[in-house]
Amino acid sequence: MMDMMKMMGKMKEVQAKMKEAQENLVHVTATGESGAGMVKAIVNGKKQLIQLDIDKEIINDNDREMMQDLIVAAVNKAIGEAEIKAKEELKKSTDGLLPNIPGLDLSGLM
Repeated sequence: MMDMMKMMGKMKEVQAKMKEAQENLVHVTATGESGAGMVKAIVNGKKQLIQLDIDKEIINDNDREMMQDLIVAAVNKAIGEAEIKAKEELKKSTDGLLPNIPGLDLSGLM
């Protein structure tokens, strides 16, 4: 019974750490570039676009479609990178709190 109480206490600690870590994801940033750096998107760990830089060289009505494609590519790259960084950050925040149980995958929580 004591082990179960200890485990429940540990789970509450893990939940609190996860919540804190998730709240801190706004401070994790990732950058994605496309068009050899002509478009740069910066996304936070919550997958929110926080900055978009577009080189003035590509701002042209004739190249509108290309510019849209470059923006989409840069944002998607940044989101992918932010997802990786967010998982790493959450893993760091909860490292050592749970026992290493083979087959236990908590990545869905992150």
